[in-house]
Amino acid sequence: MVIRINGLFSPWSGVVRWVGGTATVLALAGLVRADVRLPGLFSHNMVLQQELPVPVWGWADHGEEVTVQFRDQRVSTVAQNGRWSVKLAPMKASLTGDVLVVRGKNLLILRNVLVGEVWVCSGQSNMEWPLSRCFEPAGDIASSANPHLRLFTVPKLKALEPVDDVKAEWKLCGPDTVKDFSGVAYYFGRALQRTRNVPVGLIHTSWGGSPAEVWMSKTALTVDPDYRREIWEAYPVQERQYQEALARWEQAKAEAEKAGQAFTQPRPWAPWRPSELYNGMIAPLIPYAISGVIWYQGESNAGRAWQYRRLFPDLILNWRRDWAQGDFPFLAVQLAPWDKNRKRPLAEITAAPGESDWAELREAQVHATKVLPNVGLAVITDAGDKDDIHPPRKAIVGERLALAARVIAYGERFAGLSPMYRRATFSGGRALIEFDHVGKGLVARDGELKGFAIAGPDRKFVWAEARIVAPDKVAVRSPLVAEPVAVRYGWADYPVVNLFSEAGLPASPFRTDDFPMITAPKQ
Repeated sequence: MVIRINGLFSPWSGVVRWVGGTATVLALAGLVRADVRLPGLFSHNMVLQQELPVPVWGWADHGEEVTVQFRDQRVSTVAQNGRWSVKLAPMKASLTGDVLVVRGKNLLILRNVLVGEVWVCSGQSNMEWPLSRCFEPAGDIASSANPHLRLFTVPKLKALEPVDDVKAEWKLCGPDTVKDFSGVAYYFGRALQRTRNVPVGLIHTSWGGSPAEVWMSKTALTVDPDYRREIWEAYPVQERQYQEALARWEQAKAEAEKAGQAFTQPRPWAPWRPSELYNGMIAPLIPYAISGVIWYQGESNAGRAWQYRRLFPDLILNWRRDWAQGDFPFLAVQLAPWDKNRKRPLAEITAAPGESDWAELREAQVHATKVLPNVGLAVITDAGDKDDIHPPRKAIVGERLALAARVIAYGERFAGLSPMYRRATFSGGRALIEFDHVGKGLVARDGELKGFAIAGPDRKFVWAEARIVAPDKVAVRSPLVAEPVAVRYGWADYPVVNLFSEAGLPASPFRTDDFPMITAPKQ
């Protein structure tokens, strides 16, 4: 009996069936035997990472020999305790699809497999935000067909323990598949594919409103005594309080309905369980070979920015350790400007400098780039929306992430990173601020520099005069501060700023001081 599988012929006798988008042949030899199986990550239209060893893994009967063939490689292993794993040797990228074959007691054939760059795209709602809801998306959706850009969306799953599979499959990028895909991820992948001219695979795994700790493993959160106390052991208390509040809410709702009264009290929010999204939406991706990660998250941790200074670098270390693929690039998006729905006019927002937990979170994001290698940041102070936590102009975000990837992941030498504060010196009644990543030099966009504040020994900040005095230096002073000791720039929930590099990238907000953070625990 000859069986046709997706246009290919097999001399195997058996029965054809489909499992997770993969054609499977059950060889019959007088008794029923378990199939060799692959995770959902391995499907038609997938992208394998170039120039790295490529793990391929799955399930089979104990002791069953499994062989993986791709291009000119053939690698075999024997399943142990129901699992098997092999590694393909590093390969060059190709714009032509190939066939990946897995043989055991049955046969799996995956078509149109490319080799290129694979990126994980994760975070909360601004990463989840679909292309169809971005700024003027119709043209981008209509022109999105690209056989060299592939999309994989991890279904939302909260799990108490790490899971080992994901029920999804790779899709070709096009109008029907991209409209509900992450806008940030799409714009990033589109820009990267165009400039690198290799296939790009995007694995999107995000959940709106999620704090960083739900994307970290139990081990990472319990081996550290502070996290164990502040996060892991705090959850049962939060869950108990939620259940009590829910019971009160349900009772009040029932009483209102019984009395025929309108009930408008909002339902209590359930707390996030630490590690639940790592278990359900990251663990099943490991150890799929990747180029790096893009990350848009932090809004849900802004009230604990002091903790995020440690938590964010530790999340990166957690993923790098578990992937066992070295210090792969990790590129984050700095929080966008947002006035927290206070509907204030711009004159009120800029009336006087103040404190900001969102500014402290942005600083924590910058901190990760200082303490870990291969960590980058896309600054978007010019792409926020005063009254919307989900600014729609996601093309700017994705394209700046792609610029950072070209510098950090691929070693291109150009001004693809935003200017970052380096150091400050104070003398003669002024502050001299020096910057890194200025390219050909700093520029003021739209008139005189704004967004700089200065303070003396009393730590009271006032708006300052600032001017560019060298390609990488800005002088700051105020007639109200005779002896300055600190400068801040863009230090606000909704910063109004205009310092850019000549290449068109905005400078990151910063502070030169180490005054106590407003998000730090009260003594």
